Amino acid sequence: MSIGNSPEEDRPSVGRALQQARIDARMSVDEISASTRVRVPIVNAIEQDDYSRCGGDVYARGHIRTLARAVGLDGDALVEQFDEEHGGRPAPTAPGTLFEAERIRPEPRRPNWTAAMVAAIVIVIGFVGFTLFSGGDSESGKPVAEDTPSQSPTAKPSDKPSPSRPADPEPSDSAIAGAPADKVTVRVTAEQGKSWVSAKDHNGRLIHDGVLKEGESKTLTDDKRLDLVLGNAGGVKLFVNGKEVEHVGEVGQVQRLSYTRGDPEAG
Repeated sequence: MSIGNSPEEDRPSVGRALQQARIDARMSVDEISASTRVRVPIVNAIEQDDYSRCGGDVYARGHIRTLARAVGLDGDALVEQFDEEHGGRPAPTAPGTLFEAERIRPEPRRPNWTAAMVAAIVIVIGFVGFTLFSGGDSESGKPVAEDTPSQSPTAKPSDKPSPSRPADPEPSDSAIAGAPADKVTVRVTAEQGKSWVSAKDHNGRLIHDGVLKEGESKTLTDDKRLDLVLGNAGGVKLFVNGKEVEHVGEVGQVQRLSYTRGDPEAG
């Protein structure tokens, strides 16, 4: 009969281990949050072994690995301990089901006022040009006999063809490639299965949230900074300001990235 606790019972919890390592590294919660981009309330909750703020076990494992790297611990070992303490890792879930469950409700789509303004300007210019062209033709075509003006054909206003409304312009790769140097441009392409993509601008406003099907792409721009969350980091191809970012992450891994003008450089 042995006396004392087993090594497993003496082992600190995942949250306590991360907290003690942070203290030993002489880092505050604010500092660890700034270096890992894990929000302060989530860091505090994880150190108290409260994972309800993480949004699910998949995100909790990602946060644990991120915090462990920042304080010099073995992230894989802590994730394994987390699985033991929370009933083990669940069976793999289809990416589409996972992303649909985890996705944030997108903001209502706003009207495309820019395209509407461009279309209105094109209509006005077309109408003015048509009017000038028609007026020039009527002045040059004078009747032969001035005493019989009724014999010259006159165009009725109702006979004039009305200019048709042009289709809304579609964005092209050339327009994306020619983006101004004073903006940050990010293009995400789903290459291995589906991938959930969420993006915010430098003001923290959500500008995109949705699932890209395999083969689909999404281009995002902002004046200063773009903050991304990729739900299947290893399954996407990422271009930042026209340059490819290699090894974004592993398949099925959630990655939080931030890019500014002059990158690519992982946030």
